[in-house]
Amino acid sequence: MQFKEKRIKEVNKLAEICPKCGMITDLCACEILDKEEVKKIRVYVTKAKFRKLVTVIEGIDKNRVAEAAKSLKNAFACGGSSKKGVIVLQGNHKKKVKDLLVKMGYPGESVEVE
Repeated sequence: MQFKEKRIKEVNKLAEICPKCGMITDLCACEILDKEEVKKIRVYVTKAKFRKLVTVIEGIDKNRVAEAAKSLKNAFACGGSSKKGVIVLQGNHKKKVKDLLVKMGYPGESVEVE
């Protein structure tokens, strides 16, 4: 019994363990599963101040909004913001957003472009 406990401690020291699933971080699939659990990602274009167009993306998990906003802004070379689970990008990008979200790992069926 002592050998088994000692071996577990050695494994814990060598590899980090995911707090969600309890697996080694190299084998952990929590991030992929979180992206698959997305309800619906809604993408639409609306007018902001001074009749400027902005692309609004709703439905991304609140824990991942900042990360997704940063990569979208870099990919489209535009400004934008992310607050309360909503990403607002300057300009009309609704034709390109779905492809980029799929590349980021979100399922294509859950992305709805209006």
